[in-house]
Amino acid sequence: MKYSVLLLETAENDLYEIHYHLEMHDSAERADTLLDGIEQVIAGLTEMPERGHFPPELERIGMREYREVHFKPYRIVYAIAGTEVRIHCVLDGRRDMVTLLQHRLLR
Repeated sequence: MKYSVLLLETAENDLYEIHYHLEMHDSAERADTLLDGIEQVIAGLTEMPERGHFPPELERIGMREYREVHFKPYRIVYAIAGTEVRIHCVLDGRRDMVTLLQHRLLR
């Protein structure tokens, strides 16, 4: 079964900020390459999105609504609704994930 993938505005903003930061602090070429890699991982969710695992920070509190896949060090957090995969955020896994996930998903 094919799933459609929807980037929520928050995830679009994350991708923009990731690209902008790398472009300003490294190079446009590296920023483009990183963005392409993240987008390929996201596109791969059209097939078997259940392969992602539950973010451990959320699973510890019994929340199994969200899953994640990685493009190291980035964590792509999404939810499956019917045949739609909704990308909620793309976060740098080196940051304080508990605080980020609480702020972004548990409002």
